[in-house]
Amino acid sequence: MSGPAGGPTVLVINANAGVVQARQLVRALAQQCRLSLVEQTKLITAASELARNTLIYGGGGTMTAALVEERGRRGVRLVFADQGPGIPDVELALTDGWTSGSGMGLGLSGSRRLVDDFVLDTAPGQGTTVAITKWAR
Repeated sequence: MSGPAGGPTVLVINANAGVVQARQLVRALAQQCRLSLVEQTKLITAASELARNTLIYGGGGTMTAALVEERGRRGVRLVFADQGPGIPDVELALTDGWTSGSGMGLGLSGSRRLVDDFVLDTAPGQGTTVAITKWAR
């Protein structure tokens, strides 16, 4: 389930089936990276939430997934990107317990807590990109 020569895989998320595919791909990469079961679950949960956000709030987009190695560490990096309306109030969107809809209620803050690296890039009218990484312990 990885791209050419183990490179990144890009998945289109434009329906619920894309969210399911994203979870399956992330599970496979997490196992390949030898993340513990707990770490796999955290990454899959965060990916599921972010994929759903990409679909619901971003109107669809992509997830780029790859195994990465940096400073002797192995991990899984996921980048969710959409061309939606963007997030007008990032601080509010990253507040624990805040939700703008009917998702799992984890929101961005919950996803951020479940991973090791979390980078959010958004602006009103410019879409949203969220990059997350989970490192093997």
